[in-house]
Amino acid sequence: MKTHHYELLINWTGNTGNGTRTLHSYSRNHELSAAGLDTIAASSDPAFRGDPDRWNPEQLFLASIAQCHMLWYLGLAAEAGIVVTAYEDRPVGSMIEQANGAGQFESVTLRPRVTITPDSDAALAKSLHDRVGEYCFIARSVKTPIDHDVTVQIHAPRAPQQT
Repeated sequence: MKTHHYELLINWTGNTGNGTRTLHSYSRNHELSAAGLDTIAASSDPAFRGDPDRWNPEQLFLASIAQCHMLWYLGLAAEAGIVVTAYEDRPVGSMIEQANGAGQFESVTLRPRVTITPDSDAALAKSLHDRVGEYCFIARSVKTPIDHDVTVQIHAPRAPQQT
C-alpha cells in the first residue's frame, strides 16, 4: 500500500480593513496555490457573498470529480483497447442548503461525450464509465451519488480533399 500526501496553501486575501467584524465587512476572496503551480483565484459562490469572477469551492468539488473520472476512464479505455480521440464533459451538481446555512451536494451527474475510433467497441467504451467509480480516488472519497449520462460517438475521419 502506498500513501500519497498533498499540500496546498490557501491564503485569504479578503480583509478589506476591518477583518471579520461583521458578515458584510470582508470579502470571501482567497488564493489557492501549490509549489510550482499557477495560483487559482478563488472566492465563495456569489450566492454566499462571493466574487463571480473567481472559482468557488463548489465548482472545484465538481471539477475534481469530473477530472478524476476522465483520467481513470482514459486509462481503462487504453487498457481495454478503446482508442479515445476526444473527451468532453459538462458535469452538473445539485447542492441543497438547509435553513441554518449548512448544506451538501445531493447529486452529481457527469455528462461525458467521448469520441472513439471506428475500430473501437462502442458498447464497451460506454460501459467502462460504470467501472471508473471502483478506482477514482475522489469518487471513492465522497458520499454524494455520482451518475453518468454518457454519449459515445465514432470518430469520422475527414475525407481527403481533392484538388
